[in-house]
Amino acid sequence: MIGSSTGGPQALTSLVAKIAPVFDRAPVLITQHMPPTFTTILAEHLARASGRPAHEGIDGELIVPGTIYLAPGGRHMAITRKGGQPAIAINDGPLVNFCRPAVDPLFSSAAQIWGSAILSVILTGMGSDGMHGAEAIVAAGGSCIAQDEASSVVWGMPGAAANAGVCAAVLPLDMIGPKIVRLFAGEKQ
Repeated sequence: MIGSSTGGPQALTSLVAKIAPVFDRAPVLITQHMPPTFTTILAEHLARASGRPAHEGIDGELIVPGTIYLAPGGRHMAITRKGGQPAIAINDGPLVNFCRPAVDPLFSSAAQIWGSAILSVILTGMGSDGMHGAEAIVAAGGSCIAQDEASSVVWGMPGAAANAGVCAAVLPLDMIGPKIVRLFAGEKQ
């Protein structure tokens, strides 16, 4: 799970290019604060950068490893079950943290579905979106990594998670990808 806002498109493009070894084992679900239409373009950029399929999540779509799912601009993306399988749920619910899409609905719903099998990442962005969802993930046994202040365009979102004490690590952007790869290879937090 990845959440980002201001400065996020560049950070996301950089990150997905560095986590290629992980894609065969796990899906990547992203909420980037963006209005409609822009997320379609961002998905295309992420597909090119990662060499993997990337698209806006579709309501009811089953979630599979090897794919990047991006919350559609202006709509929340959450995780639910469809026939016992994890699936995308898209909704037009109220703003969360003054945003739609918001990171918290994605993270909180994922915690209910996958529990301790979640690694969440909070990248650069204004506000505190993602902090409560990261708390839910950590409470379910998962973990959270936040981008550090020096490499963030705005350290609001990652700073809120770091200051809440829910992060297993706070790292520069260029170290997050290698850390994720090591974690999936079996390294302990």
